[in-house]
Amino acid sequence: MRYAKLRKLILLLLIPLAFIVVFSGSSTYATTVTPETEAEEGLDEAIIDDEEDGLSVGLTLNSNSDDTTLSGTLQILLVITVISLAPSILVMVTSFTRIVVVLSFTRTALGTQSSPPNNVLIGLSLFLTLFIMSPIFLQIKENAIDPLSRNEITQEEALDACVDPLKEFMLEQVRQEDLRLFMDIAKVDTVESADELSLTVVIPAFIISELRAAFIIGFLIYIPFIIIDMVVASVLMSMGMMMLPPTTISMPFKILLFILADGWNLVIGELVNSFNF
Repeated sequence: MRYAKLRKLILLLLIPLAFIVVFSGSSTYATTVTPETEAEEGLDEAIIDDEEDGLSVGLTLNSNSDDTTLSGTLQILLVITVISLAPSILVMVTSFTRIVVVLSFTRTALGTQSSPPNNVLIGLSLFLTLFIMSPIFLQIKENAIDPLSRNEITQEEALDACVDPLKEFMLEQVRQEDLRLFMDIAKVDTVESADELSLTVVIPAFIISELRAAFIIGFLIYIPFIIIDMVVASVLMSMGMMMLPPTTISMPFKILLFILADGWNLVIGELVNSFNF
C-alpha cells in the first residue's frame, strides 16, 4: 500500500513537469522560427544557389552620416560660436559701452539707487546703439549678407565685408594715443594707414577710448549735482542739523533741477552727438 501511494505521488509530480517541458519547447521553437529567420534562410539559400551558378550577389549599406564633411561640421561650430559671442561682440565693437556707462553715471549723480532700473538703462542703451549703428548695419547687410544669400560672394569675402564697416567706425572713435599703446604692446611698426591694423589692436584701443569718453561725460554730469549737495550740506550744518543726511534733502532738488533742465533730452542728445560719423 505504501509503494502504491508513493507511485501515485510521483505520477502527480511528473505530469505538471511534462506539461511545462512541452510548452516551453513549443514556445522556444515559436520564438526562434519567425518569418524574419525564414526570409534570412531563404536569402542564404538563394545566395548559395547563385554562387553555384557562377554568380555573386553583393549587399552594401550606405548611411547619410558620410555626407557630413569636416568642413560642414566646422561651419556649424563656427555659427554656434558666433551666436554665443554675439552679446559680447555687440558690447565691445559698437557704441553700447559709452552709452550704458554715461547713463549709469547719470543715475548715480541723481542719487536714485534703482531708478531707472537696470533693465530700462540696458534697453535704452540697446535702442540708442541700434539708432547710432543703423547706417553701419545697413552697409553690412547690403555688402555682405545679401550677396552671400545670393551666392555671389564666398564666406571669407562676406566676413571681410562685415568687419570693414565696424573697423572703420572704431577707428573714427579711437584716440591715437590708445591706438599707439596697443601697437607698441603688439610690437607693430609704423603702418601706412590705420586700416592695415588688425582687430586685435583696434578693438582694445577702441574700448579704452570709449571708457575715457564716457568718464569725461559722466564727470560733466556730476558737477551741477555736486554743487547742490554742497549747498544743502552747508545749510544743514549752519542750522545745526548735522545728524540729518544731506543726500536725503538734496535728492528732491537734484531731481527738480534735472526735470527743469530737460535732463534726459540734453544727456541723450549730447551723447549721440559725441560719436564721430
